[in-house]
Amino acid sequence: MVLDESKVINGSYGEVWHDGTWLSNITKCEATIDINKEDVLRAGSRWTAKKVTTIEGSGTITGYKVTTEWIEAQSGVLADRGTPYVTSLTIKLDDPEAYGAMRVMLTGVIFDKIDLANFEMGSLVEEELPFTFTGMELLDKIVAK
Repeated sequence: MVLDESKVINGSYGEVWHDGTWLSNITKCEATIDINKEDVLRAGSRWTAKKVTTIEGSGTITGYKVTTEWIEAQSGVLADRGTPYVTSLTIKLDDPEAYGAMRVMLTGVIFDKIDLANFEMGSLVEEELPFTFTGMELLDKIVAK
């Protein structure tokens, strides 16, 4: 089968949504689930087998800094008895030329740092927000037409 280059997904159609709002300033999004395994040694074999024991979700959203919304949302963790900001993010990739769309909701999202200041003269200000998550739900998937 020959690749139809028009079906290769264009990242320009990626979107990140938070609390029903499209975060139009996001320019890059990554989310992965690491599958952790432990070795299982078996009698009568030299092969080391693997047993899946835990999974971990992590990611990063990067974009233009336009507000202090993320600083304000996460600042509750700074108090002596503060709690982390826990939220969900919906990631959508819907290139109109591709086979279909993908939409996934990440739950239990906790950001890893509070990006207070990061700028350079003559450059647009961007912020990078790494996070972990503890659940995901595939809402739509890419389906060949």
